[in-house]
Amino acid sequence: MEIEVEGKMVQLSEAGWLEDLSEWTPAIAEKIAKDVEMIDELTKEHWEIIDLTREAFSENNQVSEPRKFLKLMKNKFGRQCGTNKYIFKYFPRGGLIKSANKVAGLPRPKGCS
Repeated sequence: MEIEVEGKMVQLSEAGWLEDLSEWTPAIAEKIAKDVEMIDELTKEHWEIIDLTREAFSENNQVSEPRKFLKLMKNKFGRQCGTNKYIFKYFPRGGLIKSANKVAGLPRPKGCS
């Protein structure tokens, strides 16, 4: 699967995961969100989740497990943001594992279809 972003063709897997993680840009995130995850617009709250997933990946060289990520969200943004319900509000097609990580340009977690 290919998407065009800013005049450049970007390769995605059949499920919409970025093939070359080094190509990720905010513009690619916007395109994946809209075309693959059916999210019309990335809000400040979406970007807080995306940025934290990327930060955690950068520090640990692996995608965060949901429980650990929710703890990071709670510590950084408050108790109301540290729940699965909050994540699914912004990424309803798959929450952290299948949707937020995909938009953030991270690798597909093991066991994730």
